[in-house]
Amino acid sequence: MSLLPAAMGLTGLGDRTPQGIAGAIGRAIRSGALAPGERLPTVRDVAAELGVSPGTVSAAWQALRRTGLVVARGRAGTFVRDTPTPWLSPRQRSLVGAIAEETRWDLSRGTPDPALLPDLGPALQRVGQHAGTLAYQEEPVLPKLREVLAASWPYPAEAITVVDGATDAIARALEQVVSYGDRVVLESPGFPPFFDLVEALGAEVVPVELDAEGIRPESMRQALTTRPAAVVLQPRAHNPTGASTSTARAAALARVIRRAAAGDDEVTVPWIVEDDHSGAISTAPDVSLGTHLPERVVHVRSFSKSHGPDLRIAALGGPAELVDRIVARRMLGPAWTSRMVQTILLDLLTHAGSMDAVGEARRQYFGRQRELVARLAEHGVEVPLPDGINLWLPVADEAAATTALAAAGIRVAGGAPFLAEPGSGTPHVRVTAGVVPAGEAGGVAAAIAAAAR
Repeated sequence: MSLLPAAMGLTGLGDRTPQGIAGAIGRAIRSGALAPGERLPTVRDVAAELGVSPGTVSAAWQALRRTGLVVARGRAGTFVRDTPTPWLSPRQRSLVGAIAEETRWDLSRGTPDPALLPDLGPALQRVGQHAGTLAYQEEPVLPKLREVLAASWPYPAEAITVVDGATDAIARALEQVVSYGDRVVLESPGFPPFFDLVEALGAEVVPVELDAEGIRPESMRQALTTRPAAVVLQPRAHNPTGASTSTARAAALARVIRRAAAGDDEVTVPWIVEDDHSGAISTAPDVSLGTHLPERVVHVRSFSKSHGPDLRIAALGGPAELVDRIVARRMLGPAWTSRMVQTILLDLLTHAGSMDAVGEARRQYFGRQRELVARLAEHGVEVPLPDGINLWLPVADEAAATTALAAAGIRVAGGAPFLAEPGSGTPHVRVTAGVVPAGEAGGVAAAIAAAAR
């Protein structure tokens, strides 16, 4: 006699793979046979009933959690979700916090200072009043924009396209090269949504460590023993640490990757996806592993921090083999990024006034970071000068630091969501120092230093 509720739809189930089990339960939930809030049987009970391994059932449970149909509640078990599925991923939710509360300085967002973005008004006036696309199947990238992008690309790319922001680019690249059960190398600390994205793809995160010059070669060497399908890295203004990869480190990492593949006939060079999210506001050289591994590197350049987050546009370039697949897949969805937005970006990238504004923003961010680091040093807190707009600050206790700063009218981002394993390593907070004008750095630094202790 079956020990499982008939409502689960597992009785006589033919497909006992993780996908088959998850599919049966998903249909039961959507039909109402399994009610919201109902507790699912334990993994071991289901495995014993179906004659499969606990790992198979666990994988099915993970798939159901990723789709938002069920929720895990620790030792209490796994339950059919009885609340609406949140639109933010888990790490993003923990990062956002109570954003509705007023505060004097919100240094938690990781977004640029609106006052330092180029004025869109002149560009909008120069853009035609009517959309220029007369056919859905026209070329997805404006030829002139592609020429401008190619001229500034860090290495010769076979193909360049544009998508709806850097995270969209990373997601579309990984969707093409990562399958269920694959491994993906991610920096830790790193950008929180990347951890959620890899989990949503059913893949496993392999963390690598960083220092002031980027990913540590020995850490990369160890990660490659897991035979990852992809590596995601931030070559400049790393979020959250502000570190930028040196040209020597990029060459060293490329050698490590080449040697790992050469030493094993069954290992291929993984796809390398680079997130150059800060782009033109970064003060570091435009470094890419594509200089050494052009056949396996996809480089992504965002214009959100330099030209405006709401433009929602980023460039993606690399081997035509992969870029063309991404373009083809987009043609079955959004098809192309608005050519009106592309025209605005082209204007911003080529008009002297806009170029000067971005250059001034880069100087301002560098000066603000330098000033805040100097003021922190006066209070005995030594941190390296970061690139970009974020500063990664070690603290004695993350919760105590964020609470103390909130009481002082300063909101920062807790460090846990940036780690592959939250709670591991030295506690940190991320401070978006780029939005603090130099004249305000003294007071902000005093509060941050006190909270750090």
